[in-house]
Formats: sequence, structure tokens, C-alpha cells
Amino acid sequence: MANGSKVHKKYLTISSADQLWGLSVNSVGHQSISKNEVYPPQDHPTRYLFNTHNGRILNEYQLLYITKGKGAFTSRSGGKWPLKEGSMFLLFPGEWHTYMPDQETGWNEYWIGFEGRIMEEWVKNGFFSKDNPVFNIGMNEEMIALYKRAAMIADAQEANYQQALSGIACNLISMCLYLSRNKDFNRSNIAQQINIAKIAVHENICSITPEKLADSACMSYSRFRKIFKEYTGFAPSQYIREVRLNMAKEMLTNTCKSIKEIAFELGYENKDYFFSVFRKFTGTTPISYRRHTQGESLSPPPIQNI
Repeated sequence: MANGSKVHKKYLTISSADQLWGLSVNSVGHQSISKNEVYPPQDHPTRYLFNTHNGRILNEYQLLYITKGKGAFTSRSGGKWPLKEGSMFLLFPGEWHTYMPDQETGWNEYWIGFEGRIMEEWVKNGFFSKDNPVFNIGMNEEMIALYKRAAMIADAQEANYQQALSGIACNLISMCLYLSRNKDFNRSNIAQQINIAKIAVHENICSITPEKLADSACMSYSRFRKIFKEYTGFAPSQYIREVRLNMAKEMLTNTCKSIKEIAFELGYENKDYFFSVFRKFTGTTPISYRRHTQGESLSPPPIQNI
């Protein structure tokens, strides 16, 4: 469809080979809805058409981005959500939903529809939930550019275009999660507090404890632990342990310090405890790790005289 068109949409076929890739794109498009305009437009395939009062159920995921105007989205599991400029929302296969722009504003929407085991795994592992399908990422030119790039690739349908679209879809999904979570954290000043705590771990690795980190953030330990894990993916104690182990690996590789000296500098109770922790979480001993990284285990065998 020519540039400047009010509606730009492409519905795609997926081959059995495309399905093996793990994520395939069914549709991609953009439409601009004026105020008081009938919604949705009636020129979509039957399986995508719906009455906003009755709603619909799709057999695919769709990720939509509102870049102008406002409206509302409702789903069986998530309830009703307001939508505004900068809102993204995720439709789940088999989940009843409906959405529409406010008649006073209309809206601009971008969408991409997809399916596959990669997305199923992300949902299964808790990265996305039917209970929380809306993400407020704000206006982001990079996201709009990704949708437009997907539309261009879908129009051309050159060799392996589905794999290219899969990459864009994964990028959109990942950036949606990244931008929305960090926008929430930055709005509440959580990001700054957690980053200060992370710096404190690196600068005080010998004596730092999870409780000291919570105190420095002026929070109860239970609240600090919850927020820290949401932001970093680690409980404070796990984060401290990982930093210690990474610093130990660096020292074993790049210094001649003894195992005892390294254990002391990193705050382990004694050499034996350091030895035990290192082996438990790396699968090897500090001595073996040092030999391997400093090349001793990779030395060529001696040449034998014949």
C-alpha cells in the first residue's frame, strides 16, 4: 500500500519450515483512526474482524502500540485498562478481548501478530501474563521504526522473510518489557536506589551484607529484597555471591595471589569455605580454574625424542 495511506496491513502465510524457527509472524500493520470513525475498519479478513461490544478470540499473539489518541482495552483475565499515547498491549491466543479508541480522539495503532514455541516459553516462565497485558512505554521512535521495518519486509516477502520478521517481533517484545519495567522503576526512584546498592556491593565486597544494603536504602529488608530481585533478577544475597565469584575468577586469572589471600580480600570466612562455595557454584575448584585460565591445562605435551 502506498505511503501516507490510512491503513497499511499485511496478512501472511506460515510454512512448516517457518514453524521450526520457533516464532512466526502472521500479520503486521498500522492504521490511523479519526475521531468518530467506525472501528474497527471492515476491510480485514474475517478471522480478525470483531464487534467491539462482543469482542473476539484470536489464535495468535498480537502486540499493539498506540502512538496517538486514547481508548480502552478489556480482556477476560486482565479486566479493563485505559490506553493512551505510548501504551502497548498484548493479546493472547484463546483469550477473549476487545479494544477501541475513544470517539473524541481516535488513535494511531501499530500491530504485529505472531505465534510459536519461543513466545509460549516466555509466557510459561512468567515474563508475560494475561493478568497484566498492558505496558506503558511512552513514545519511542525506535519501536515505531521496528514496526515500519516489519511492514516493509512483509510487503517484499523476499527469501527467509519470516526469519527476519521473527527477529523484529522478538525485538519488539523484549523492548516492550524492558522499556515498561524501567519506566516504572525510574518513576518511583527505585532504579537509582538499586544502582547505588549495586555499586556498594562492588566497593565493599569484603564486608557487605544484604542487611547493610537494605539499611543504606532506608528500607526494611523484606521490602528491599523484593524490589532488588524484581529489578536485577537476583536476591541481594545471590547478587553478592555472584559478584564475589566473578571477582574471584578475575583474581585467579590475572594475579598470583594465593587462594587464602583471595578468600580474605573477598570476605569469605576462611580458605576452606571459599573453596567449597567456588566449587559448588562453578563446578570446579579455584586451583583447577586458575590452571585452566592461566593455560597450564592447555599446554602441549612434551616432545619425545625418537
